[in-house]
Amino acid sequence: MRGRRLRASLRGWGGVGAMAVVCALAAAFAMLLPLTQPHGDGSTGTGGPGLTHAAQVAADDPCTDPAIQKAPEKQTLSPSSADGTTIDKIKARQGDKRKLIVGVDQNSYRWGYRNPNGGKNADLEGFDIDLVHRIAEDILGDPNAVQFKAVPTNQRIPAIQKDRVDMVVRTMTINCDRLSDVAFSAPYFKTGQQVLAPKSSTITGYNDTLANKKICTAEGSTAYTKLDDDKKAGKLVSSADISTTVPNQLDCLVRLQLGEVDAVVTDGALAASQAAQDPTVQLKGEPFTTEYYGVAMKKDADDLVRRVNQILVDYRKDTTDGWQASYDKWLSATLDKDSTQSEPPPPEYLRTS
Repeated sequence: MRGRRLRASLRGWGGVGAMAVVCALAAAFAMLLPLTQPHGDGSTGTGGPGLTHAAQVAADDPCTDPAIQKAPEKQTLSPSSADGTTIDKIKARQGDKRKLIVGVDQNSYRWGYRNPNGGKNADLEGFDIDLVHRIAEDILGDPNAVQFKAVPTNQRIPAIQKDRVDMVVRTMTINCDRLSDVAFSAPYFKTGQQVLAPKSSTITGYNDTLANKKICTAEGSTAYTKLDDDKKAGKLVSSADISTTVPNQLDCLVRLQLGEVDAVVTDGALAASQAAQDPTVQLKGEPFTTEYYGVAMKKDADDLVRRVNQILVDYRKDTTDGWQASYDKWLSATLDKDSTQSEPPPPEYLRTS
């Protein structure tokens, strides 16, 4: 039976072999990321150890604020086109190094992936990649002034904190836990967690049909956090096995194709692209969360956050070569021709400092 499933899955986009090669390339690229020491936070204690500790705890744990916990996507800075310290450093890079350094995915079909038919260099393509080019064009005057760095799912935040990248544009959900570690732009995409399973599976969605099933998620993903929280709260059937986690989300699809797991839980937008890669699997049930993707940056990069938010405002208004055009090109075939369900809400900028 496993052999039949494997043979069937090979008829999908690229098959297991191609996906395994892509995953290996992603891991190799991640290992080549330059290591730099993170800057200190520059904080000083002026109110005594107790007060300093209390203030630090509050600053480091935004989830203690119910308003932030309810709507983390609103915790960003207002838009501005002004340069600042962070942007000045980017612009000061010389020669071939005068590029925006961005952490991306290279194996998420239609989001950030290397098209094997995309020429001799198999350039990165996809919805996230279009946004990166737009940001580079605005800041550096050249849409191709980008140094892409493949970052595994579980290394997105460390890559930012350790100054390996200026930002991460990689289907990254905004949540209050991550606000402790990085700053986010306003949302640029709306999605939700869904279940992906073989078409022949008895699984019907995020419900009791997951009993005794092995579920795969990516390490450090909102999918794993949701499953873990729900299992502890008794909202997920207790016999569901959520112990299988992988560094890169696409690795879950490979595990599913090999019959090593019964289902994958990930963002519906990603799952739809994976179902397009492999016609033997499908989305099961409706999304069971509401989540928003944002561009992640360093916590103290206020000028860069404001600039990206201004770029997003302009990108959404651009009816010729903006958000909608990118959606139509990359995602309409796998999600819906009508982009309404994927459009983020009007942005709110509740972060003041």
